Amino acid sequence: MAEPTKEELLFGRIALHNKLLSKEQYQECLALRARQSDGKHDFGSIAKAKNFINEKQYRSVRKAQEKHIMKAGATEEQAQRIARGQDPNGAAPAPAPAPAPAPVAAPQVEEFNMGDDDDEPVAAPQAAKSNLREVTLIDEEEESYPHSPRPCDAKSTQLMQQMLKKARDLGASDLHLSCGAKPFMRLHGSIVPFKTMPVLDDKTAQKLLSSSVRDKEWDKFCALNDWDGGVDLGPKLGRFRTNILKQRRGVSGVFRVIKDEVPSLKFLGMPEELEKFTTFHQGMVLVTGATGSGKSSTLAALIDLINANRKDHVITLEDPIEYIYESKSCNITQRQIDLHTKSWGNALRAALREDPDVIMIGEMRDLDTVRLAITAAETGHLVFGTLHTTNATRTIDRVLDVFPPKEQAQIRAMVSESLKGVISQQLCKRADGNGRIVAYELLFTTPAVSHLIRERRTFQLFSVMQTGKKQGMRLMDDTLKDLLSQKIITLEEARGCATNPRLFK
Repeated sequence: MAEPTKEELLFGRIALHNKLLSKEQYQECLALRARQSDGKHDFGSIAKAKNFINEKQYRSVRKAQEKHIMKAGATEEQAQRIARGQDPNGAAPAPAPAPAPAPVAAPQVEEFNMGDDDDEPVAAPQAAKSNLREVTLIDEEEESYPHSPRPCDAKSTQLMQQMLKKARDLGASDLHLSCGAKPFMRLHGSIVPFKTMPVLDDKTAQKLLSSSVRDKEWDKFCALNDWDGGVDLGPKLGRFRTNILKQRRGVSGVFRVIKDEVPSLKFLGMPEELEKFTTFHQGMVLVTGATGSGKSSTLAALIDLINANRKDHVITLEDPIEYIYESKSCNITQRQIDLHTKSWGNALRAALREDPDVIMIGEMRDLDTVRLAITAAETGHLVFGTLHTTNATRTIDRVLDVFPPKEQAQIRAMVSESLKGVISQQLCKRADGNGRIVAYELLFTTPAVSHLIRERRTFQLFSVMQTGKKQGMRLMDDTLKDLLSQKIITLEEARGCATNPRLFK
């Protein structure tokens, strides 16, 4: 049998740290690797052969492993061999003497902390000495990826800042840097290129994009080919929700502009009736719409109203954090997924023990999150959340359909009691071409609405909303008719945004 080297086992430690392998899978691969006499199959190949990781994960971890080894002084070709437990110069390995019988985990161990205080460190066997100095992994989240120097320079940094500033000054919602195309903005919903800028090649795109993020964020992108998070570039440039990716032509990125101040409902063009949602002490309010429809801004306005008018503890769970709240009458705790907590589910479970009055969930994307949100609403908390649905009826159906059929009767009863209302919205282009305006649909939960939810008759909610104007309810098509009659939007835009286009002839 041949003991694996420390550099070979680095693969397993990286996979463990990034939650691609469980402890049990790590130990199983370790045992299989230790039983080999020739070292033909290294730890990473064993993990892939056992289907513990897929091909994409294997390549990502292998790349991170080799970068660690190259940082210690090896060439790329040597790193590829060393990562697999082979001689760095390609020579055939000398036969290893048979070791004395011993348990898989040797007495001398190196601890690799996964960053979770509840988990015990995983023990890896002490490796044989190699011709490279020891590669050390840091336990902190921001140092968990191999270091990749950012290729930016002073000129690219200045150019990037100028484009971001121009996007913010013009009122654009997004700035796009796409390899193989000119940089462009999304202005009032339309694509507007920077005419004086050349088509970006991969090298230029990397310089520009790396200038806007920190070393730890660029390291993570280089390791995974994706990075998503928030970027704060100071008081002059402000905050941006950012995604950097690798595509067919090279590296690209998207920067969503986050306003400096939390908007008010009046500024957003939303009705005063929405203030009613901030007065409840328990229940669930859902804000829905397509991506880029202004859901985050509406949620921020509601949270800011609570911040100003109540004396409560507000917890926000976001990915990433967008608007920054300064505590007024409330104490506001903002947590970012992957940075301050592992997942939406973990954050929600913890929130229930953190004495909150109000919980804001940036996105209810899976069964676990929806279940915990309903539980929180039932246990005396006011919960705000978002979904990517287009109207109130589809929103309620989406919440219910995420549960298995055998649970839906109970969930219907719970939702009928805890749901306080639904806000559905979309942004429509103004007729004068000067920006966009919000069109919305409002559902307030009444006894009639609760009854329809319990009885699986959500298709009748449309009729209840038609007759519920006195309670503040409003259909999307009614809002569009009002905007059309005021000549704020065109007939073509109203048809394109309508639930029933035949109403706009």
